[in-house]
Amino acid sequence: MPELPEMENYKILLNELIISRPITSITINRDKSINMPAQSFINQLNNASIVQVERRAKHLLFHLSNQKVLLLHLMLGGWMFYGSEEEKPKRTIQVQLSFGEKHLYFIGLRLGYLHLLTKEECNKMLGDLGPEPLEPQFTEEIFLNILKERKGTIKLKLVDQHFISGIGNCYSDEICYEAQILPMRKLEELKETEHRKLYRSMLQTLKSATTIGGYMEHPLYVGDKKTGSYDERCKVYDREGETCPRCKNKIVLIKISSKKCFYCPGCQF
Repeated sequence: MPELPEMENYKILLNELIISRPITSITINRDKSINMPAQSFINQLNNASIVQVERRAKHLLFHLSNQKVLLLHLMLGGWMFYGSEEEKPKRTIQVQLSFGEKHLYFIGLRLGYLHLLTKEECNKMLGDLGPEPLEPQFTEEIFLNILKERKGTIKLKLVDQHFISGIGNCYSDEICYEAQILPMRKLEELKETEHRKLYRSMLQTLKSATTIGGYMEHPLYVGDKKTGSYDERCKVYDREGETCPRCKNKIVLIKISSKKCFYCPGCQF
């Protein structure tokens, strides 16, 4: 599932590609991917333009010239492609927004969605999300204060969107690895020095992954060399049985409350 770095990368690239271009047509191939009758959705989008693409947690918000918002959550298996009819992947397209001869294809939205909302509705839907970890106001001291009120397994708290926004299975494992902390430990058992290491590892990991382009498998457009570049940089995620780059032990896979969790037993404590 795309996480903060993947969605931030999408946001940056889409703000370069589609801003202020009128939406010339809309194709809905799966009614369950949207939140209203297809014709109503089409009528409200036709000839509108996207004035800004914003990210909140794992969501993208497409702010429209008609004051509405398209709220996207790709969920598991969802991705996007921008290009011409000839360039599009040979995959099932759930929703398509056309900008003349170029199109934005939403693919794999079997669990994900693209909802058309008012700004108030959008704010209400996202209102219970936790703080954004890369916002300047989310300081180390604020993080430490939040931890004083929280208990539970580190892995499960990091992926809890009410606790902190945007982190999922991949980056929770990578953050714990960078901090040299076992993901199955309890927050309340950590020393303050470990809390600080967790915070700094979180910022370092998320910033690095965002800069590199995240781990998404599919490029956003033909010639996109950035999207997905972080996949080969992962130290533990999806590396079961491989050698730890730090201590040379074997990476282990376990499950914590049904969530896959990768870690190194040799240098995480």
